Amino acid sequence: MSDNQEPNFVKEESVVGIPSPLLKLKSWQWWVLVSINIFFLIGGQAASVILGRFYYNEGGNSKWMATLVQTAAFPLLYVPYLLLPSSSCSLKTMVLIYAPLGVIVAGDNMLYSVGLLYLSASTYSLICGTQLAFNAVFSYFINAQKFTALILNSVVLLSFSAALIALNDDSDAPSGVPRSKYIVGFVCTLAASALYSLLLSLMQFSFEKILKRETFSVVLEMQIYTSLVATCVSVIGLFASGEWRTLHGEMDGYHKGQASYVLTLLGTAVTWQVCSVGVVGLIFLVSSLFSNVIGTLSLAVTPLAALAVFRDKMSGVKVMAMLIALWGFASYVYQNHLDDLKVRRAREQALASRVDPPC
Repeated sequence: MSDNQEPNFVKEESVVGIPSPLLKLKSWQWWVLVSINIFFLIGGQAASVILGRFYYNEGGNSKWMATLVQTAAFPLLYVPYLLLPSSSCSLKTMVLIYAPLGVIVAGDNMLYSVGLLYLSASTYSLICGTQLAFNAVFSYFINAQKFTALILNSVVLLSFSAALIALNDDSDAPSGVPRSKYIVGFVCTLAASALYSLLLSLMQFSFEKILKRETFSVVLEMQIYTSLVATCVSVIGLFASGEWRTLHGEMDGYHKGQASYVLTLLGTAVTWQVCSVGVVGLIFLVSSLFSNVIGTLSLAVTPLAALAVFRDKMSGVKVMAMLIALWGFASYVYQNHLDDLKVRRAREQALASRVDPPC
């Protein structure tokens, strides 16, 4: 494919259904944008999970604070947003879209915070791999994503992977966490994965059917306003639960000191925003399912990072669960490859019919 051809990734509807400004990009330019967002997603997700687990390991215990920092750094996004041309939609449309999505984000972040509190970073990441299976189902019903045999295989394998983790008696929960809390952590992380997948599909639906705007500023706008709503919900939860009263003592008793406490929370907030920009950017550039597939690559990054940083135990069951999950991931990637080949052949045939009309 030459550099003058448009990007031709795997959204098959309307020959990948990519917004028209993206069609004006050269292939290498489109791939640069996709690559940047992939880096943001994988790097941001791995770093934020490690920092979140570090917060709990060193004496942090506030679930609402851990939830709040996942969206609190959204004002940083105003810098690039203000530099880009934008045409905001009506206030009514913004409220109808961003308010419910923001509430879902806050609830999802809370479930993730509980899960990470009771699970090791590597186990948490493996369970998060089920997002791909959930998103395949939601994308089928909400975004008209095709559900092929290979995608079904991916769903089944990722479900088996999560089941292995759930049934593993030799759990590697953080010290002091009983088996009952480990199960709570597993259920919350699994529920968060399902809710997150629903959120991605709803975002894609909003981009394509409601907002219908074709600038990259819409990606930042989606992230800014949903994070604003989620942050407000988290602040309300922090005060309503009474956890705000314990924060001063938590900072004083933090094992690494007060400065480390503040830097850990700041670092977690920033890395979550980097991750979120990558997530929403890939939804805009490709699809919600592809965004979730790339997020699943953290299976190969976060557990290894956790092994190096926290000396997480990699039991035989966990290694088997990782291999099964990666097999499921590979099944979906291969399906993407087949779809891409199909789209290319359709383009080539269409081009040939225009160049060489029948006699």
